[in-house]
Amino acid sequence: MRRIILFSLCIMTLASCNKRGARPEDNPLVEEWNTPFGVPPFDLIESRHYEPAVEYAMSQHLAEIDAIADNADEPTFENVILAYDNSGELLSDVALTFEMVCSADKDDVLQAAEERLMPRLAAHYDEILLNEKLFDRIRALYDKRDALGLDDRQMRLLTKTYDAFVRAGALLDADSKKRLKEINAELSQASVKFGSNLLAENNNFVLELTGDKLDGLPSGVRDAAAAQAESIGRKGKWVFTLHKPSLIPFLTYSTERDLRERMYKAYINRCSNGDGYDNRAVVNDFIRLRTEKAHLLGYKSYADYVVSDQMAGDKKNVYALLDRIWTPALERAEGELAEMEELFKRDVPDGTFESWDWWYYAEKLRKKNYSLDEEMLKPYFALENVRHGIFFLANRLYGLTFRPVQQPAYNDECSAFTVSDADDTHLGVLYFDFFPREGKGGGAWCGYFREPTYPNGIRKAPVVGIVCNFTRPVGSAPALLTSDEVSTLFHEFGHALHFLFSDTTYRGLLNVEGDFVELPSQIMENWAFEPEMLKNYATHYRSGEVIPRSLVDKLRRTSLFNQGFATTELVAAALSDMDIHSLEKYDGAIDVDAFEYTALNEKRGLIPQIEPRYRYPYFSHIFDGGYSAGYYFYIWAEVLDKDAFEAFRESGDLFDRRTADRFRREVLERGGSDDGMNLYRAFRGAEPDKTPLLKARGLWTEPAETEETDADGLQLSVPNDNARIIE
Repeated sequence: MRRIILFSLCIMTLASCNKRGARPEDNPLVEEWNTPFGVPPFDLIESRHYEPAVEYAMSQHLAEIDAIADNADEPTFENVILAYDNSGELLSDVALTFEMVCSADKDDVLQAAEERLMPRLAAHYDEILLNEKLFDRIRALYDKRDALGLDDRQMRLLTKTYDAFVRAGALLDADSKKRLKEINAELSQASVKFGSNLLAENNNFVLELTGDKLDGLPSGVRDAAAAQAESIGRKGKWVFTLHKPSLIPFLTYSTERDLRERMYKAYINRCSNGDGYDNRAVVNDFIRLRTEKAHLLGYKSYADYVVSDQMAGDKKNVYALLDRIWTPALERAEGELAEMEELFKRDVPDGTFESWDWWYYAEKLRKKNYSLDEEMLKPYFALENVRHGIFFLANRLYGLTFRPVQQPAYNDECSAFTVSDADDTHLGVLYFDFFPREGKGGGAWCGYFREPTYPNGIRKAPVVGIVCNFTRPVGSAPALLTSDEVSTLFHEFGHALHFLFSDTTYRGLLNVEGDFVELPSQIMENWAFEPEMLKNYATHYRSGEVIPRSLVDKLRRTSLFNQGFATTELVAAALSDMDIHSLEKYDGAIDVDAFEYTALNEKRGLIPQIEPRYRYPYFSHIFDGGYSAGYYFYIWAEVLDKDAFEAFRESGDLFDRRTADRFRREVLERGGSDDGMNLYRAFRGAEPDKTPLLKARGLWTEPAETEETDADGLQLSVPNDNARIIE
């Protein structure tokens, strides 16, 4: 996941923001970062430094904004748009670092600061985006934009700046602006509460076992559980948690069905247990407030508001894609279930197959049909080898070099690398933070600590971080990754390349549409298990033996295994996100459990043995992660990434440098300097084709000659030219 920094526009008291405060003393965050390569001075930063630094940076930013708005000179691109784009650089550096550290290494001081600061930050951006004097100067330029003699990128920046103000409410009347600020205040508070509750739920659950309850668990899983127990003072026991490196192996291998049920229910019932961490009321707050916000801004629903600014253009285009994938995915999942039920009935003749049985029997079925299990692969996926693999890939495609470097970090577990381009110029610094710990959010993401900027026209290189929750090393063995964790590292590294390559000159052109943002990450996953790629990084951590061809062949034969389940749970989450954000009015408290069941099980036939990938009370992506009404981004971008990878296949060389250079030049470097579909067409020379996606997920069937279908056999018509996936 690309970490989308969204200080949800809100307002509290503006007292702190309105003061042009004095520079805090002895605060390394607000001093010049005189570190090698301009990384944050983490060796000097303490948790207590963040709040005063953010407060001061906001006051400096407002002073810069006042100077632009109060300028008596005639508005020009330079004194309005460029000045606005250059403003707030200190705040950007401090706030990005604060958000990244809060997500990855939160302590009590940071949590308290986050609760206070996020509403203030959002209020700060409200004050700017609803500043009438500033907007008047922007609108004056926008209204005569065709007469300004701007080049393409200047015109794009002017247009995006104007549109951002309008979408934030700049055209509203005074009463509506006041209400919008109040809504944004509450949304910001809800976001912090949602995330804090989820972090607590993830950390609070512990399944402590004795040795007689470990049947079926591989030695590595047992060792990790023993190490976890010892780390919390329970030596001699085995402890499992809700973090994925602990949860998924337990669900996959434990023969103790009652314990699998306990673990799984603890996971899917997070933040819905009727206690102080229950998020169902918070979800209602989000939907109530977002629906009202959409109405204020002239949209029928919050989904309409969000999607109008994406590649899809209209939510019916989103539903067209999701619904088209849903039916064949669910049918395939039902076929997978039927196969597993045969195995299940041998073990539990009178039982009913339940959702917590899926991982266990899927793994048994994979062993039966393919003679392959995850434990056979993990010795070849030592973490450092996989990291070497992604570095190798970046070098082959783009000529990049990664050099380890001793840099200050926010946690001792972090490592850092400098990134050099093919001509040995400095591209940026990349941090890695791999393992779960208390204070770190779940999942994996990539984000900026410092964006690339162009003071005096010279590029100041970015500082980027990849944060994961991978299986920890145990004893003398290195961290051994699952195939899913391997894919995750390739994915997040794709985001990092996008950040490192961005070359837009203007900060306002860095961001792309949400449904384009996963293209640079997801395309990298396509290389992960290609035979030509595996032989360069998949070596046994003890013997150094390259993964044998027999295992590679088995791995490739299982590429479509369990894809019905994987696709169904993914699309189910995307549909539940779209459905709840498509409500056109809020008529009182929503029973979120019943709403989800109606939307997925009753309306669309989701089988009870599959839960959506995320349920509302812990659906962090859409409630505190910047993907609201946007979880579909992953599927939409997958159409692009699978089709883009075909360009490499068509070249005859998966590492073809000319194709990679074109992808970098037309997609990765350009940020949001053009519409995403225009960027894609420039690279591919055509509209993207859905066929590679459907084939990759095992959902493709050749259309009969008598059927009237379009070029990809989907009969999917998308009327908005800018949103079209294929003719």
